[in-house]
Amino acid sequence: MSHWITLDTVHGPVRAWQALPDGRVHAGLVVVQEIFGANAHIRGVADRYASDGYAVLAPSLFDPLEPGLELDYDAAGTARGKAVVDELGVDRALDIVAAAARALAGHGKVGTVGYCWGGTIALLAAQRLGLPSASYYGARNVPFLDTPFKAPAIFHFGAQDASIPAAAVAAHREKQPSMQVYVYPADHAFNREVGTHYHAPSAALARERTLAFFSETLR
Repeated sequence: MSHWITLDTVHGPVRAWQALPDGRVHAGLVVVQEIFGANAHIRGVADRYASDGYAVLAPSLFDPLEPGLELDYDAAGTARGKAVVDELGVDRALDIVAAAARALAGHGKVGTVGYCWGGTIALLAAQRLGLPSASYYGARNVPFLDTPFKAPAIFHFGAQDASIPAAAVAAHREKQPSMQVYVYPADHAFNREVGTHYHAPSAALARERTLAFFSETLR
């Protein structure tokens, strides 16, 4: 059962895609979008986690600036997405993630999983909000790695991702040695089934590891 709901946040009303499992709920999960909005891909990610027993919210983080904004996976969409996330800032994004987590609190413990820019927001959710988090190919992670974590995190990267060099991946292991860091034979956005970067074997293995991580940290 999936549909849009409205979250009350300190930045006004924000839509969130709600996906609930048919049976028993294991825990809550906030899915954090890429720079392209809470689009069909992100809603599909939410639906799949719901099928694994999680109560899921995927907030439309651009709503305080441009409600309902969804962007194409092209040069213009990428440039616009980068501009919007820079204008939004991480603090407002985290406020909205926190509102989604509060809305899910009745389902038990809550974690986050984020992709691309959302991967960095997920990292920050572990540090600042104390939410166990899975971070997929967060290219903006490195400046935050010296900050203590309040909750565990797991990191997924593609070995062929030009936006995240090997030194950046190594920094995760060096600065946060207790965290799980995995590298796959894939490019950036290997989990996104839309586009040329999708790599099904890497996506499947990362998902398996993420589900195991949440099974342990959200029980």
